[in-house]
Amino acid sequence: MKIALVSEDKVNVSEHLGGAPYFIVVEVQDKVVTGKEDREKPGHDNFAVEEEHPQTGEKGHHGIGQQATERHKKIYEVIKDCDALIARRMGLGAYEDMTNFGLNVIATDVKTIDEAVSLYLDGKLVHIKDRIC
Repeated sequence: MKIALVSEDKVNVSEHLGGAPYFIVVEVQDKVVTGKEDREKPGHDNFAVEEEHPQTGEKGHHGIGQQATERHKKIYEVIKDCDALIARRMGLGAYEDMTNFGLNVIATDVKTIDEAVSLYLDGKLVHIKDRIC
């Protein structure tokens, strides 16, 4: 199993999926971490030069619509070999798209990557719906 976590500093889980420059991908076998790698992640800075990035949809949700889904597909391509995605916050559109792509998506208030992975493996990492905007 592989778990992707978004990060700005490769130690902590980033506050927002779109703004983080890295995925930290943790490989796990039998609840034991067997590997960890950094992957560069496309984000807001990359997409800003390519297209308009609306901040919210008609109901105030972030990352909604076909243009946003295309951005999310580009992000997903980097972690398509993963089973789960963990971030501290993300837009509703990204959450729905990543879930539809087949990832177990969790928005959490846990700050460090190591703690988030440990809790996930123990089945104790809580998805906080209010962290989806």
